[in-house]
Amino acid sequence: MAQLRIALNQIDSCVGDIEGNRAAVLRQVRHAAAAGAHLVAFPEMMLTGYPVEDLALRASFVAASRTALAELARELADEGFGELPVVVGYLGRSEDAQPKYGQPAGAPQNCAAVLYGGKVALRFAKHHLPNYGVFDEFRYFVPGDTMPVVRVRGVDVALAICEDLWQDGGRVPGAREAGAGLLLAINASPYERDKDDTRLELVRKRAQEAGCALAYVAMVGGQDELVFDGDTIVVDASGEVLSRAGQFTEECVLLDLELPAATGVPAAGLVADGLEMRHVILSETPVEPYEPVHTGGQGEPLGSEAEIYGALVTGLRAYVRKNGFRSVLIGLSGGIDSALVAAIACDAIGAEHVHGVSMPSAYSSDHSKDDAAELARRTGLHFRTVPIAPMFDAYMSSLELTGLAEENLQSRLRGVTLMGISNQEGHIVLAPGNKSELAVGYSTLYGDSVGAYGPIKDVYKTTVFRLARWRNAEAAARGEVPPIPENSIAKPPSAELRPGQVDTDSLPDYDVLDRVLELYVDQDRGFQEIVAAGFDPELVTRVLKLTDTAEYKRRQYPPGTKISPKGFGKDRRLPITDRWREGA
Repeated sequence: MAQLRIALNQIDSCVGDIEGNRAAVLRQVRHAAAAGAHLVAFPEMMLTGYPVEDLALRASFVAASRTALAELARELADEGFGELPVVVGYLGRSEDAQPKYGQPAGAPQNCAAVLYGGKVALRFAKHHLPNYGVFDEFRYFVPGDTMPVVRVRGVDVALAICEDLWQDGGRVPGAREAGAGLLLAINASPYERDKDDTRLELVRKRAQEAGCALAYVAMVGGQDELVFDGDTIVVDASGEVLSRAGQFTEECVLLDLELPAATGVPAAGLVADGLEMRHVILSETPVEPYEPVHTGGQGEPLGSEAEIYGALVTGLRAYVRKNGFRSVLIGLSGGIDSALVAAIACDAIGAEHVHGVSMPSAYSSDHSKDDAAELARRTGLHFRTVPIAPMFDAYMSSLELTGLAEENLQSRLRGVTLMGISNQEGHIVLAPGNKSELAVGYSTLYGDSVGAYGPIKDVYKTTVFRLARWRNAEAAARGEVPPIPENSIAKPPSAELRPGQVDTDSLPDYDVLDRVLELYVDQDRGFQEIVAAGFDPELVTRVLKLTDTAEYKRRQYPPGTKISPKGFGKDRRLPITDRWREGA
């Protein structure tokens, strides 16, 4: 057996910030080298950020990525790290792909490289390209066709990129055929609730199939609507967990491994799925035997509410910081949605950067106004009151609106007020709508849909209540003031646009509504299947019709953090003009 100390960098990167990402790699390599690492790895497309979307089709961006990679290799050598292999993801292109119809121009590839000796010692591209959910990699990339293996200190290390693990065949059986002692997979795997256990079982299964230890290094942070939760995992050949990083935290996993020593050079030629073996020897001599220091550890798994809340905080923080914003603005109604959004914002960027505005109308209850002020007191966010009654009266004297038009006018006046303050003071507005409301169109265009980001856009109303209770309980357990007023949680939800209004005047009970929506939206179940699950046919017909006819509203809603298998975004694309209806 041979020893190897690996450094797996579970860190964030920013799309397009090639210089900043390169600096982060260099900084982490310095840390890993000081800790005595023999092999250092970074996440998928670390140099460019992920996903780059149509930037992959821009030749200048691909060229900048490739140039930065070569410069990074030289920079590492100049700083004395030339003998330390570094595996890093970047955007590259195929050197031999022939242009053809249906293939992305320039043949870009989702690549990784092994940097050693001041040069790029080995390049390879992702073999399996995902084309489901939020992924469009067939649109952007051509697949890799090699089986990359590098020998490091007498150990053969097979290499893979993210989807290469999720699909059968390819580099996993290829690692077994190559006789690798370690399979190293670099990843940018987006967060979804309940994905954690699926990921662990996958890593265990692939290690057993490859017949060797498996190191899965993952990205953390946020990019637009996506969140990356980390959860870097290392298992041995039997699938036993050796080390596991935390979620939503940047960290370097240092681990001493005992691995089978390489016994020969893998034969050139084709392996699993027709991949061509590419074997590069970096260092033959094993490490002198040493006493292991980094023997691994497992971070405590987060509970369901903690995990979701962590994702929402991470997503908002990344959106604000990476886009160069300084502060956020929230309309505080005293209700549960805006209260939860405010709590998330305070946790994400600090209460000193959060501004709340109460905008009461003639129909706003005293308790709602009090609840908004109490939220501000508890969290320490900036707070002001701007009554909309005078504006409302001025509009009504000119337009004489009634019914729903009158109700929506109040919401739109609040939207105009928020955008005016936003323009004047430089805050971005956060939209407080939840997934239940967006699904059925219970949202006013250019009113409560106004904003640059929707932190709870992918959170059903029942989960909003769960998260609010959890956040308060966490605060109490730490001896802190719970941020959300109990009255905001306990009172029936209401838009307060007419006397005595509650949400159930227009919608089914949220517990029932959300269960129907999860089947229809998240799982793509049809009318008959939902009814067979025990729901009233008339209610199902109503909910499905509301959902189908609200597509035009959802298209105009701002982006927001994705936490479910299917959010209202890139992973659920339905036509606006559509006469197909589920139902009796």
